[in-house]
Amino acid sequence: MNKDDFVKGRGAQMNAHNPFDKNHLVKEHWEGIDEEDLSLQAKTEYIEVFPKTIVNKVDSEDLRFGYSMNPYQGCEHGCLYCYARNTHNYWGYSSGAEFEQKILVKKNAAKLLEETFQQKSWVPEPIMFSGNTDCYQPAERKFGITRQMLEICLKYKNPVSMITKNSLIERDLDLLEELNRFNLVNVSITLTSLDEDLRRLLEPRTASAQRKLRTIETLAGKQIPVNVMMAPIIPGLNSHEIFALAKEVSERGASALNYTIVRLNGTIGEVFLDWIRKTFPDRADKVIHQIEECHGGKLNDSRFGVRMRGEGNTAQMISQMVKVARQKFFEGRSMKQLDCSIFVRNKKGQLPLF
Repeated sequence: MNKDDFVKGRGAQMNAHNPFDKNHLVKEHWEGIDEEDLSLQAKTEYIEVFPKTIVNKVDSEDLRFGYSMNPYQGCEHGCLYCYARNTHNYWGYSSGAEFEQKILVKKNAAKLLEETFQQKSWVPEPIMFSGNTDCYQPAERKFGITRQMLEICLKYKNPVSMITKNSLIERDLDLLEELNRFNLVNVSITLTSLDEDLRRLLEPRTASAQRKLRTIETLAGKQIPVNVMMAPIIPGLNSHEIFALAKEVSERGASALNYTIVRLNGTIGEVFLDWIRKTFPDRADKVIHQIEECHGGKLNDSRFGVRMRGEGNTAQMISQMVKVARQKFFEGRSMKQLDCSIFVRNKKGQLPLF
């Protein structure tokens, strides 16, 4: 398959079977074998859902935050490696193209967040935007739910961490600056590669590499703490960029650099393998074998403490390169702790006092 034949603007080039479905649609007649799969070209559909809660307790030894909130499920960014793809199976959709096409929108998220803060049982603690899908994905430009939730966090002075790979976060600089004035916010920008050709293939609807670098520079210029996530590092695709990327983001003002090694859990492995064999047929086997080498011969390792860093020679080499890059480009820098001591349980409708 030639790169030019890809469904434009999409990452996954297939719909993986949902393991929860009893039936599996296939092309039964030979006449349809070479027909184009029109479902891959479907326009993005926004589907309103009505959750009863929005703040999720995170029980993971690998993560540094205790709570997360996700205004959207599914993500139009189309990142091939995204661990969140599997969550779409629980909604009855595929982790492949449908993850990018069917975006579940929680319009009542800000209301639910305020109800959480109103509860006497709520003990102020940093909450992560978003532990699952990107809170600044293209849907946010249309619905503005993330901004509404940030306004609630500022009103109650509850600290937040944010992670995104979209420059749309700059729209909310006014709120971020005000939160930062009270030491209530930090931001992580995910930057997978400086190679724009690779970025377009890996994560087609994210901001460009240069645009992400400008966002890092803008946030850091406002004294907002910025951590850069090189996530995931994929051996044989972007692992050679560690030093160049670390140097670049350091010069843009980033305070820290972190990483994860790719792991292809659940049906994501099926989506990724289909993609890489079509996109990089000359080195697909090498990349696949190196990923497996990091996870004990499999595409994924679910063990806490190991799954995000991997093990074996390749994983150790990557770990050492990141360590040296931090020493060289981030000496004396760190992310500060957020302040949980100034939380105010306002009455509904009360304006924030600045």
